[in-house]
Amino acid sequence: MIGVLGGTFDPIHYGHLRTALDVQQALGLDEIRLVPLRDPPHRDAPLTTPRQRLEMVQAAVESNPLFHVDDRELRRDGKSYSVDTLRSLRQELGDTLPICLVMGSDAFRGFADWHQPENILELAHLVIMQRPGEAPIDLYRQRITNDPAQLKTQRGGLILFQAVTQLEISATGIRSLIAKGRSPRYLLPKRVLKIIEAQGLYR
Repeated sequence: MIGVLGGTFDPIHYGHLRTALDVQQALGLDEIRLVPLRDPPHRDAPLTTPRQRLEMVQAAVESNPLFHVDDRELRRDGKSYSVDTLRSLRQELGDTLPICLVMGSDAFRGFADWHQPENILELAHLVIMQRPGEAPIDLYRQRITNDPAQLKTQRGGLILFQAVTQLEISATGIRSLIAKGRSPRYLLPKRVLKIIEAQGLYR
């Protein structure tokens, strides 16, 4: 069973990495694929190029053998829709391997407005990252499970809410610090910060 976590990662930071590790450990995932998005449909375009963001994500995860960078979205033109990514993964991985699409609770609240949400649920499970103590969101109630082991019994279609470490770190905040001439040290991996400084990003 694998996890898929998409994002602009502009830049990737410890908030992304810690929550991804929480999910991997809680569900016993064989790997987590981090998928940088070229053109996310529900947010502003990234400030850095696809190549720069790919380089930062690769630098961030190179020391963790359970984290893999998947660049298929960056190689495809047009909007980055999760359903297209999952279809491509299914072609690569086959029809039976359970896939968990990992997202935050804010993203899940708008899931019904995503491109082909029912097809997404046919292709994968949803794992919703929540703050500890946060109440489950009352959507798709018939698909919700509290048992991570159930996710391994079918390829998709279930929804699990998973509490994760809450770190008040955001890419927006990091970009703002850099633009003001302040250091984002300790908010993101040292290797990522080196790339940002070497290329003069976000100034």
